[in-house]
Amino acid sequence: MTNQTKESYDELERRRRARVRRQKQKRQQKRRRIIYIVVRVIILSIVLAGIVWGISLLFFKNYVDLRKVSMPDWVEADFIEPNPYSRPGTEMKRADGIVVHYVANPGTSAKQNLNYFDSLKNQTGDKKISASSHFMIGLEGEILQGIPIYEVAYATSKEKNVDTVSIECCHPDETGKFNEATYDSLVKLTAWLCRNLGLTEKDVIRHYDATGKDCPRYFVAHEDAWKKFLSDVKVARKQPDEGEK
Repeated sequence: MTNQTKESYDELERRRRARVRRQKQKRQQKRRRIIYIVVRVIILSIVLAGIVWGISLLFFKNYVDLRKVSMPDWVEADFIEPNPYSRPGTEMKRADGIVVHYVANPGTSAKQNLNYFDSLKNQTGDKKISASSHFMIGLEGEILQGIPIYEVAYATSKEKNVDTVSIECCHPDETGKFNEATYDSLVKLTAWLCRNLGLTEKDVIRHYDATGKDCPRYFVAHEDAWKKFLSDVKVARKQPDEGEK
């Protein structure tokens, strides 16, 4: 082999090795890019999952299947007959709050007011009324349930009815102040609902807070009494359900 031939061979070999190195570097760079992209995708997926989880906690905290909630024996089921005006049968998939009302009909009983809601099914004419409530608390502290908590009641507003449980309370006079028996049952029922629906007293509002309506009248006129009620609910909420002590 002449010197010239050897030099040509060495040059070709050098070029071949250089080409191999470049190809190897390209493969390595490609692998690094793929790994980088995969890692970025994984990190992004984790971040997105965290965001979704955070949003779910914010907007869907403590989800409770309302159909699986069994009412205590001190609540009497007295359901309104299904009808378009007081028990439409619309499913309520979750409860995000509790709304307190007063009946604005002094001296009447829980049964009388529940019967009124039930009578709305017989309406005729053009001007029809839609009204109802999940629970009705009477002057003797009796608690009647007119609508299952997994169904919508026509109690507060179109926006609030879809995700709140309503409680109507009877009262002896025009002031709207509840007597002791009614008040005690309201605290008891509200606290029980909070415990079993994943809510707290912060999720309890007056009809007034949702729409500005003068309801429940005494709690609207006496803010201190409303705050005391929420405080009583907070204390009762932290107590175990009957039978769990």
